Amino acid sequence: MCDSVTDLQQAVLAKNDHRAQHLRDELAARGTVVVNLLSSPGSGKTALLEAELTLAAERGIPVAALTADLATENDAVRLARSGVPVRQVLTDGLCHLEADMLRRHVAEWLPERTRLLFVENVGNLVCPAGYDLGETLRVALASVTEGEDKPLKYPSAFGLAHLVLVTKTDLAAAVEFDEAGFLANVQRVNPGVEVLFTSARRGDGVGLLLERALAAAEAGPAHQPVMARQAHDHDRDHEHDHEHGHDHGHSHAHGAGHSHRPVAPR
Repeated sequence: MCDSVTDLQQAVLAKNDHRAQHLRDELAARGTVVVNLLSSPGSGKTALLEAELTLAAERGIPVAALTADLATENDAVRLARSGVPVRQVLTDGLCHLEADMLRRHVAEWLPERTRLLFVENVGNLVCPAGYDLGETLRVALASVTEGEDKPLKYPSAFGLAHLVLVTKTDLAAAVEFDEAGFLANVQRVNPGVEVLFTSARRGDGVGLLLERALAAAEAGPAHQPVMARQAHDHDRDHEHDHEHGHDHGHSHAHGAGHSHRPVAPR
């Protein structure tokens, strides 16, 4: 028999995955692509996103941003300075967004012509990694001040990303950031993923996220994480076992020591 808690977690995530796929299909029909940004608090995510939104506005690209926090609307006020439509979501203590939450805000608020919807997820690298939001491009960010071992500490967040961004590179020398070590650790959890280096303060690398998002909107993400493919294979095998009425005497290895299993963003 499967552990009841694990079964409940799997059911919750499976329900979210199903609704995320519906949302992805609905957004595709209206020509909108979601970019899901995951990072720790204080990684510089808002500063970089503000610069990218400002650039998009200058170029006449129809973008919007939805930012999620436990409390305060500080990030939304800051992002709104770019001049693009911005929505604040207060989660009232919830550590992540879910597909249904995003779907509700899309229906109520998102302008019709929006090409790219950037979602600034709640600041942590654990809970948000487990929830597909119907995104086309998932991006994991880490600042140089967080250290080079971040990808190893949070393998789901970095292992399921289509793109990795390093922020605050203007501080790299001051904190003795080990760039080679960081890149090696990223490759251990997500072989082949592109890693870009940025500094919103100096303007270095600003525009690269917008460029990659537009490319993904046209042709899908350029990279498919190995961890995402493994999650799909597991789900398929799991469904196959259920179809044949097998008893589940095994434990789910990908849930060991974690609150959530990895999901596979399409």
